[in-house]
Amino acid sequence: MANVSIKFNNKEFLLSCDDGQEEHLEELLIQINQKFNHLKNDLGNLGENKLLLITAVKIMDEYYETKKKVEQKKQELKDLSNKFKELKTLIYEYKDKKEEEIKELNLNHDKLKIEIETNQKKYEDLIDTAAEKISSFIEKAKQENLSQ
Repeated sequence: MANVSIKFNNKEFLLSCDDGQEEHLEELLIQINQKFNHLKNDLGNLGENKLLLITAVKIMDEYYETKKKVEQKKQELKDLSNKFKELKTLIYEYKDKKEEEIKELNLNHDKLKIEIETNQKKYEDLIDTAAEKISSFIEKAKQENLSQ
């Protein structure tokens, strides 16, 4: 345990604290002493006990307000985090949906490509058959003309 000598309301006090906390304790006591002296100047000399009580109430009020703000910010952060998670989920759902649509479009593209190739082959076969029939018809017509 470490000892810290402080001056509060023009009186010397010796306080104990954990090792390494001396500087922090001194800073806190400086703040409390400043608040005490500020209230003493504003309110006059009401008596040390009353001023100490008012100082303690004022410090607790500041602490309570700060605590409320911290809790409010924690809730806002939690809400923001939940909205971020929701947005992240929506993004992944959108991505999955678009990937599925791309997959379906590629499948339809491949089917259309096969259908075009099949139709082209049928068209070429139809043209070849028609050309053979025309050639055959012309040969027959030539032979009939020669035989007449």
